[in-house]
Amino acid sequence: MKRFFLAFAALFTGVLIMSEEALALDLENTLYMDLKDGRVVIEMRDDLAPKHVKRIKQLTREGFYDGLKFHRVIEGFMAQGGDPDGNGMGGSGVNIPAEFTRTPFERGTVGMARNGHDINSGDSQFYIMFDRAPYLDNQYTVWGQVVKGMEFIDNIKRGDGPNGAVEDPDVIVKMQVAADAQ
Repeated sequence: MKRFFLAFAALFTGVLIMSEEALALDLENTLYMDLKDGRVVIEMRDDLAPKHVKRIKQLTREGFYDGLKFHRVIEGFMAQGGDPDGNGMGGSGVNIPAEFTRTPFERGTVGMARNGHDINSGDSQFYIMFDRAPYLDNQYTVWGQVVKGMEFIDNIKRGDGPNGAVEDPDVIVKMQVAADAQ
């Protein structure tokens, strides 16, 4: 029994170490998003959306996202942020052409918001999925995946009504490219 316990402990320790190693992501393609409750780690998918990842990194390095609101949050769907106006109408002023893939929109997927039906109008706004949304597949650009801290995304204040507008919304405290983190 003691051997079994030791073998199990060694295996469990190995799994923990492997899990931490799995999080030893490419720091240049990893974001740290600090929220009121803790840090969210996002793996940026430059293999899927290189133009989007490049722009997100540029905006992040400029401090663009620091202090911005999660202005639209819909239970069971997603949390949307990245608008400097805080109402869903703003952006950085630079549109990014769509980079659609077959990657599904699942829990923790980070996608690029856009302006209505213009598929090439992605700018600075993004959303993080609370749950699977197959109707978004191959219709919006996937540029990232939450790999740690989804429980902090789950704690973001929800909005009211079908549009999910949030009164007194939660904010991105700080966002950093992991390679630059201090």
